[in-house]
Amino acid sequence: MKKHIVLVGLPGAGKSTVGKIVAERLQTGYVDIDSILIRKEGKPIALIFAEKGEPAFRDMERQEVETALGHEPAVIVPGGGWAAQPGQFDAARSHGYFVYLKARAEVAAGRAEPSGTRPVLMGDDPVARMRELYQTRDPYYAKADATVLTEAKSAENVAAEVIKLAQMSAGW
Repeated sequence: MKKHIVLVGLPGAGKSTVGKIVAERLQTGYVDIDSILIRKEGKPIALIFAEKGEPAFRDMERQEVETALGHEPAVIVPGGGWAAQPGQFDAARSHGYFVYLKARAEVAAGRAEPSGTRPVLMGDDPVARMRELYQTRDPYYAKADATVLTEAKSAENVAAEVIKLAQMSAGW
């Protein structure tokens, strides 16, 4: 039976870019949780964070992931913090095949910084903040079914690895 492909990892690890490629190549749906929340709330993630706080944001995010998992198998890309919330993997494990897109904090920060839309990276030193996120979140991300290293690889090559794993283990 086909499972959703859920990509997890730090902001800047390549989840959105790789997710779109995987969905296109597998001719399936692509669900970007941040984009859904931006559309529903009518404001950027940073503003949702500022106005409602992180706990409210994480609850909204959790609900959208649960909704996505209830539909036809697709590629789902939650925000970088979703998987680091206790119990998220356990609650979704039966519906999804989880792939950790792993990048060092310095690499992820360099990729994430240009957008300026990531509230967890706001501040004077995004690389230091990303190192903190890596330390905190890596043990959660490591619970994924598979890990794909994203450094020094094109998004197309990372997507090909994700697809190969999904074909072997998630019914694709």
